[in-house]
Amino acid sequence: MAIKTWRMIEIERKFLVRSSAYRGEALRKAYIAQGFLSTDPDRTVRVRIKDDKGVLTVKGRSNHAGTTRKEWEYEIPRKDAVAMLELCPVVIEKNRYEILVGPHLFEVDEFEGQNAGLVVAEVELSHEGEQFERPEWLGKEVTGQVRYYNAQLALAPYSTWEKGDQ
Repeated sequence: MAIKTWRMIEIERKFLVRSSAYRGEALRKAYIAQGFLSTDPDRTVRVRIKDDKGVLTVKGRSNHAGTTRKEWEYEIPRKDAVAMLELCPVVIEKNRYEILVGPHLFEVDEFEGQNAGLVVAEVELSHEGEQFERPEWLGKEVTGQVRYYNAQLALAPYSTWEKGDQ
């Protein structure tokens, strides 16, 4: 198996979703199971199975705005990802929809389990000031709000939030 690796600066914006209209626009839907080997904000380490592929991701601390951070991803054998998930105290499960809006790909995650009811959209950008079309289903921006980071959802699931905080 050829192992793919890449390093990049991740620039993304994150939003809540206000309707399920994105489903009809989706190019693809994938099931994801992921866990965190480290939730330290300086070095988050995530293992993920997306469909049949294993991926190990290391992310650095986000900038002050929460839009930019260093990221390294490594494709790993699925069996290794399964074994690593067993080391994780919590496994987050979600369905991801990919939607093309103009030239931008939005990823909409519908969480399951203890995070059920939370639906978040992310769009990756080439630079922080890049403009993008906002589809009608896109809701409130939550970029930089740490509680919406997947690593934090593993520690403090959506179902434990106060109703006014949701």
